[in-house]
Amino acid sequence: MDRTELADFLRRHREQLTPADVGLPPGVRRRTPGLRRDEVALLTGMSTDYYTRLEQARGPRPSTQVLTALARALRLSADERDHLFHLCGHPSPDRELRDKHVGPGLLHMLSKLDDTPAAVVTELGEVLVQNRMHTLLAGDHGDRSGLDRYYAWRWFTDPAARTVFPEEDWDRLGRSHVADLRATAARRADDPEVTHYIAELRRNSPEFEALWNEHEVAVRVTDAKRFVHPEVGLIDTVCEVLVTRNAAQRLLVYLPRPGTDAAEKMALLRVIGTQRLSPA
Repeated sequence: MDRTELADFLRRHREQLTPADVGLPPGVRRRTPGLRRDEVALLTGMSTDYYTRLEQARGPRPSTQVLTALARALRLSADERDHLFHLCGHPSPDRELRDKHVGPGLLHMLSKLDDTPAAVVTELGEVLVQNRMHTLLAGDHGDRSGLDRYYAWRWFTDPAARTVFPEEDWDRLGRSHVADLRATAARRADDPEVTHYIAELRRNSPEFEALWNEHEVAVRVTDAKRFVHPEVGLIDTVCEVLVTRNAAQRLLVYLPRPGTDAAEKMALLRVIGTQRLSPA
């Protein structure tokens, strides 16, 4: 591990970012260019002391999980992310992990959608990152791990996952999950990640198995979704899906459905979220 080079690399990339770049408020009396160390620590979920020691070339070797969080917080490109891993003596992530690295362009778009629920997911439906409004609308995915990070897995194995949506929509949404996975499985027929995921779903959910055998196929580009929020009620949205060039990731943007009161309810939801984050 090259602690000196790592410290310089982290500091330079931290100083190149502004709070607005990462969706943070500007604050007052900023004495240093770019982000502060405590802001990087907040974005990565580590302590300020731990991050400070890394920038002072005296910290322990970070784990791959910590480096992944740092790469995302500092808006590193895939090449820069690989360099960060090499500086710490870790091999660069393989193709599977590279597909799960959210690039600076998508993260920048996500930070600009501060009044609109949005999330970045893989083509298998794994939630990689979500903005604050998406967390308020659909719940926090950040503390989930393993298969619980995947939409379809939770839909077919965890009954609580469906309570966010009206019961009369469950059949349509379930079929949509399966039809989209059918299309992905065909595109990535030799990919062991896809094969394993589908096999686990078929083994753990008789409902998924039955729908899978119907062989419906449909790639989701636009979808109608209604959310049941405990504080503001039913929110009717249109989900627009923007796909990256290699189709490995999708930006999901939830817009108020025209002709409904969804815009007013989203505005209220944003206010409620602000009040929750305000100090007592």
